Amino acid sequence: MTAQRKDDHVRLAVEQQRRPGGHNQFDDVRFVHHALAGLDRADVSLATAFAGLSWPVPLYINAMTGGSEMTGAINRDLAIAARETGVPLASGSMSAYFKDPGCAGTFSVLRTENPAGFVLANVNATASVDQARRAVDLIRADALQIHVNTVQETVMPEGDRSFSSWVPGIGKIAAGVEVPVIVKEVGFGLSRETVLLLESLGVRAADLGGRGGTDFGRIENGRREHADYGYLTGWGQSTAACLLDTQDAPIPVLASGGVRTPLDVARALALGASGAGVSGTFLRTLLDDGVTALIARITTWLDQLAALLTLLGARTPAALTHRDLLIHGELRDFCVDRGIDTRPFARRSAGPQHRTGHTR
Repeated sequence: MTAQRKDDHVRLAVEQQRRPGGHNQFDDVRFVHHALAGLDRADVSLATAFAGLSWPVPLYINAMTGGSEMTGAINRDLAIAARETGVPLASGSMSAYFKDPGCAGTFSVLRTENPAGFVLANVNATASVDQARRAVDLIRADALQIHVNTVQETVMPEGDRSFSSWVPGIGKIAAGVEVPVIVKEVGFGLSRETVLLLESLGVRAADLGGRGGTDFGRIENGRREHADYGYLTGWGQSTAACLLDTQDAPIPVLASGGVRTPLDVARALALGASGAGVSGTFLRTLLDDGVTALIARITTWLDQLAALLTLLGARTPAALTHRDLLIHGELRDFCVDRGIDTRPFARRSAGPQHRTGHTR
């Protein structure tokens, strides 16, 4: 049953990627162009550091799958792509491994094909500390993702609707494993209030996982006999909105959900993300064109991201947080309602003495 569900998720996620996307709130974020702000490409480094972790690039392949023969082959190819490009790589949920240890190889291939890379294990918020440790041990993970997915569980025909244990459970895992814990939403976004709560639980970083990418509500609704949760389509906050909502958060944030291009990566970094994760776009490339095409695509993204930093005069990803941004449209409306002043974003390069107000 679990293996079939994992295969269904892959099929439905790729179908979403093949349809034209709607409005993405990353398009409401624009850089102010300064014609003489550029620098030399050789002076740009893509390295990023956060929560005691150091990555060579601020781009990672985010959690996707595992637990069946087909998804094991996908994980093998993702690991090869990560190895060849140097990007960090996150496992899909390893709950299938807890139910059936016989599928361990569909996850451990992430490490065997990528022995020196940065790999994240992934469990849900109901996992025990022992299960979290087993997940980390199986793939010799450098960090652990805990995914939170209340909307998906609500719509999923066989979903779990008992959410009250999640907060204490996350705290127990964060205190009980030896690697940094990152909590990740699966596509509906983490609010500022949630990130503050995660910090109090000992979580080291938050992957905001906002609306705009793979919609697991639609996927699970498509698995229902009468598809009667269609009204939840569009639930949650976009990744761009989450980044604005978590300005000055007490823990580092990562951006995933609706990251379509290297420009979206640059926008996310400029809004404060320490890195940007991509799943659906890379999955479609892998399944449509193969692992060689995925390696080429990731390589191109990294090359173009370095070019954008050069254009914007940012020597590092972190330096993008000092570049001027304009916030428009529905994203600006969200900021008004959440008490976020967008004007200082447009004047960041002038220094603090020229800014007015505060972002909140």
